[in-house]
Amino acid sequence: MLQPPPGRRLLAALLSAAAAALAAHAATVFLFFVGNGFNPEVLPVANGFFGFAMLVSFVVLAIGARLGAFRRIGWTLLTGVVAGLVAALIGTTLGALLSGNPFSGNLVGVVAGTLVGVNLAFLIITVIAALTVGRPLHRAILESSPAVLRSGRAALVRLPSPRLAEGAVTFQDRVPVDSALADEQWAAYVDAFRSEGWDVLEVPASEGPDSVFVEDTVVVAGGVAVLTRPGAEQRRDEVDAVEETLRSLRLPIERIEEPGTLDGGDVLIIGRTVYVGQGGRTNGEGIRQLRAILRMRGLTVVGVPVTKVLHLKSAVTALPDGTVLGHPDTVDDPRIFPRYLEVPEPEGVHVVVLGPDAVLLSASAPRTAELLTSLGYRVVSVPLSEFEKLEGCVTCLSVRIRPLQDSRARG
Repeated sequence: MLQPPPGRRLLAALLSAAAAALAAHAATVFLFFVGNGFNPEVLPVANGFFGFAMLVSFVVLAIGARLGAFRRIGWTLLTGVVAGLVAALIGTTLGALLSGNPFSGNLVGVVAGTLVGVNLAFLIITVIAALTVGRPLHRAILESSPAVLRSGRAALVRLPSPRLAEGAVTFQDRVPVDSALADEQWAAYVDAFRSEGWDVLEVPASEGPDSVFVEDTVVVAGGVAVLTRPGAEQRRDEVDAVEETLRSLRLPIERIEEPGTLDGGDVLIIGRTVYVGQGGRTNGEGIRQLRAILRMRGLTVVGVPVTKVLHLKSAVTALPDGTVLGHPDTVDDPRIFPRYLEVPEPEGVHVVVLGPDAVLLSASAPRTAELLTSLGYRVVSVPLSEFEKLEGCVTCLSVRIRPLQDSRARG
């Protein structure tokens, strides 16, 4: 299930644009009414003069809203300026032509001159209306009815960027990435969740090469969504669209603030304990802020040094019973964890808990799959070779949202 539904996005765009255009029109007419000494004869004249401009501004604002302009104040401001400018020019020209004035260079000059006259007020008011009426209404409509999670479990995912092959690598050499194959592997990964009864919420795609690794942008624990501040500066813009998607679930939202940095890939949740890796992407201040947020929700945050791999969950993950999986090539000190199991392959340390007896594992770890099967787990294997070339794994490609009372390993 995609979030928010396309029909609700279109409804939000149309209603917010209509409200902003009507508000701008009414305010402009009232301004001219006041400016002319409250003369009632001004009302029909002003209403007719700005009528066409109102319709054009509605169209421009609706298009902008549908394209996502109302998500950010800067884009809302720009859309308001464009709507006011285009509406003033086209609306005034149409009004003049329908009044019997021929199209001529003189008409063009007169219309252009209104931009520093009567239409200047309309332009400014349109911008104000977009910011104070259109944007808040657009957000309210999108948040008015949360996404329905049929299973009570959701996986937040994000399409691979066309620039995936440019993704950062830190602890391994860069090798060519087959983007077409990566798309196929991502689709199979998402299908694995659906086949296990999970709902899938798709965050709008991004041009950022690493944006498919959506796990790094948010930590969901204790009934709260903590928006991160990724350690790689170029990834920080990825958080905004994730926030928009999460708001549909009406989860309380907190945020890691500067100078803290935190990547979701450094956070491993096992019951009421939250292990946080301190390495190249997450700093001590980020851990401190997360600890303060989660302490209020009864969770304990434990810092873990990470030096051999990019993230903590590149080093360890946990089975449904809380047993931590690791490998000598990835783990700094396994004594940190109460229950620890060494697996035969580095790729085998990465599992996603799908259910009480089911885990998701990379097809690159067949011996680990055999080991986990022998322990009574049902292993769902998916190929992830192209993402592993970029230091990705099964945990990186999703954020799992589960019931608050679920005290098992949550990864």
